[in-house]
Amino acid sequence: MSSSGAMQGPPIWQRLLAAAAYLLPWSDGIPFGQGLFGLFPILTWLQLPALPVVLVQQVVPFGSLVLFLVLFLAVVRNTRVPYFIRYSVLQAILVDIVLVLINLAFGVLRLNGGNFAGRTLSNTVFLGILVLVGFGVVESLRGKEADIPTLSEAVRMQLN
Repeated sequence: MSSSGAMQGPPIWQRLLAAAAYLLPWSDGIPFGQGLFGLFPILTWLQLPALPVVLVQQVVPFGSLVLFLVLFLAVVRNTRVPYFIRYSVLQAILVDIVLVLINLAFGVLRLNGGNFAGRTLSNTVFLGILVLVGFGVVESLRGKEADIPTLSEAVRMQLN
C-alpha cells in the first residue's frame, strides 16, 4: 500500500481470478498425494479447493479437454483479458501439461502400483506441485507474476 492507502498492482478481482487458475494443476496433482493422505489424514483437506474443477472434469464429457480449450482459447488468446490473468492461466496450463506428462510416464513405467519407488516418486511429485501451486497462488494474490524458472519464460514468449 502506498502512503495514500491505494493498492498497487492489479485490482483484487484480477488477483483472485489469477490465483483460481492454479486450481487446474492442483486438481491433477491431488492423485499423486494419495499415499501421503493415508499417512497424514489432515492433508485430505487440501483436496477441497480443487473439488469444483474435479467435478467439471468428471461430469462434463471430456471435461479436462473442454476445460483446457476454454481456458486457452477464451482466456489466454483473448487480448481483452488483462495480461496478469492471461499470464497466470497460461502458466497454470503449462504446469498442468507437465503433470499430465508425468502421469503418462508413471503409467508407462508402471510406477502407479504400491512399490517403494512409485510411492516415493508420487509423494515427491505431490509435494512439488503443492509448492508450485502454493507459490503461484500467493504471488497472484500479492499482485505479482509467479516467476517459475523456464515456465515463466515460455509464458512470456507465448504472450508477447
